[in-house]
Amino acid sequence: MPPAAQKTHFVNNRSLYAPWPDGFAEASFAMGCFWGAERLFWQIPEVWVTMVGYAGGDDPAPNYTSVCAGVTGHAEAVRVVYDPTAITYAQLLQLFWEHHDPTQGMRQGNDRGSQYRSVIFTNDETQKQLAQASMKIFQVELSAKGFGPITTRIVDAGPFHYAEEDHQQYLAKNPAGYCGLKGTGAQCAL
Repeated sequence: MPPAAQKTHFVNNRSLYAPWPDGFAEASFAMGCFWGAERLFWQIPEVWVTMVGYAGGDDPAPNYTSVCAGVTGHAEAVRVVYDPTAITYAQLLQLFWEHHDPTQGMRQGNDRGSQYRSVIFTNDETQKQLAQASMKIFQVELSAKGFGPITTRIVDAGPFHYAEEDHQQYLAKNPAGYCGLKGTGAQCAL
């Protein structure tokens, strides 16, 4: 379900809805609270637009309250629309791995619950293979730094449900807002 009124990105004023420019691609990630994850990606010049929503569950009409109650199966996710001639999916994966702790299971920092789990939602076989390969590479780096096994799930992308308007580009609208997004210090050399 789309946000109630917001049709354009608060930061770059581009449409939050397809159609995207010809040749552009989508990637979706869950890496804890979606506020910080979205800001991470919207700051990349080669990213066309970002939006937050709910993905990976079975509720056809999730909302923030139901997702936080843990009854939908959805994770807080960010969808990234990008120009693959200017930035690769592998580079987006590198940002994903390096900017959160993918070993924490159903939490990220102080945020606890299934909605904060780490997930890569893949749109095709190429994305799936790149995600799986990157996870193997990053596990080596994490293990060398003393971290345990990666708990990130790599799953086929299903429906993406737009979050409510007040969550879209939240940290641009609320610069002092909470962001618990932190990396591990490990590098993901893809």
